[in-house]
Amino acid sequence: MKINLLGVQVDNLDMAGALEKIAGFITAQKPHQVVTLNPEMLFYAQKKPALRKIINQAHLVTADGVGILWAARMAGTSLPARITGIDLVWRLVQIAADEGWRIFFLGALPGIAEEAAAQLQKHYPNLKVAGTFHGYFQPMEEPGVITKIRQAQPDILFTALGAPKQEVFIARHLRALNVPVCIGVGGSFDVIAGRVKRVPPWMQKIHLEWLGRLLQEPKRWPRALVLPRFMWLVIKTYRLA
Repeated sequence: MKINLLGVQVDNLDMAGALEKIAGFITAQKPHQVVTLNPEMLFYAQKKPALRKIINQAHLVTADGVGILWAARMAGTSLPARITGIDLVWRLVQIAADEGWRIFFLGALPGIAEEAAAQLQKHYPNLKVAGTFHGYFQPMEEPGVITKIRQAQPDILFTALGAPKQEVFIARHLRALNVPVCIGVGGSFDVIAGRVKRVPPWMQKIHLEWLGRLLQEPKRWPRALVLPRFMWLVIKTYRLA
């Protein structure tokens, strides 16, 4: 079941439900897109119909951020849990190691996708890495990147190109990639590779992960200015209408 938030459809699932649905995608062996939706992406989807269409055509949309859960409550409904890109990576990798699923890592600076894959294999030695490639390829190189991924025949493609670039890339090439599950995971590779530290668990617990990331990466401050605008849009839409 999905709920409608500002014209965008979000799956009403917890982590267990999302993992079960993704496992079904892999069993089906047909291309599927998974979007981890955060407030920033939802805000920009209001002004970018093409992005809104990509999200609404995705086969699974999870609530990546406490702001999405808050927006759902303001809309008079609820979502069971926050499902972030990095949490989804860790859980899927764990299952993949047991099930024999092959994973391709695409994105981040040169070398980081390899580092992230190596770190995950330290935790899960049975993990099958189908391949890696950085995210700084030029448009003219896209056909070669797509061919590389397709030939690797992964079951899951983690794409860390940043939102919404990663969502646009997946949607544009979904059929050509022919990967059962393609997921945009933002900056997850940097965290897994140890290039960026994830904020302490206590900050995650009280829903201040966004603040911790801002303190670690001050360059994100301009992006943070979207949050109050997003909150006002939600209040105006669902409480002042």
